[in-house]
Amino acid sequence: MQIETTFLSDVLILTPARFGDERGFFSESWNRRTLSEAGVNLPDFVQDNHSLSRRAGTVRGLHYQAPPFAQGKLVRCGRGALLDVAVDARLGSPTYGQWVSVELSFENGRQLWIPAGFLHGFVTTQPDTEIVYKCTAHYDRASDGAVRWDSLGIDWDVSDPLLSDKDRDAPAFADWRSPFDHMVAA
Repeated sequence: MQIETTFLSDVLILTPARFGDERGFFSESWNRRTLSEAGVNLPDFVQDNHSLSRRAGTVRGLHYQAPPFAQGKLVRCGRGALLDVAVDARLGSPTYGQWVSVELSFENGRQLWIPAGFLHGFVTTQPDTEIVYKCTAHYDRASDGAVRWDSLGIDWDVSDPLLSDKDRDAPAFADWRSPFDHMVAA
């Protein structure tokens, strides 16, 4: 497992090894022991999610769940390609409001670890893109929220995004009050 740090505290890029031959490949996408031996100790996962975006240029996010149902997410692309984005939303964090983006694709096999206290979003760059992710907390409708996708200067590289009503109507980051504390979410 290749482990890369990002400039956002605790956000990691994990790239599992692939073992291939003429049939295809095998990859162990998650192994607690392998990560622990490398010094990476992620929280327990309680839920797996899988979504499909039919059209390239589909933007989903920036999403979060407020405490006590805040979710950490281990995100990967099962088919196609996407630009995955994590935004530090932890009040008091030295990187509050800053973001990192990473290309996740079926081809590169990369995964992004996004801890609780971060906003998450992505834009698909190929049609029929599937995103698969593990979560550290169960979904809770009352804790579900969003911040407007285009309010942080993120380079989504899309001119006419396909958006849900939730994402289109979300408040701008500057008008939003984060429920996350740097010391609690870290």
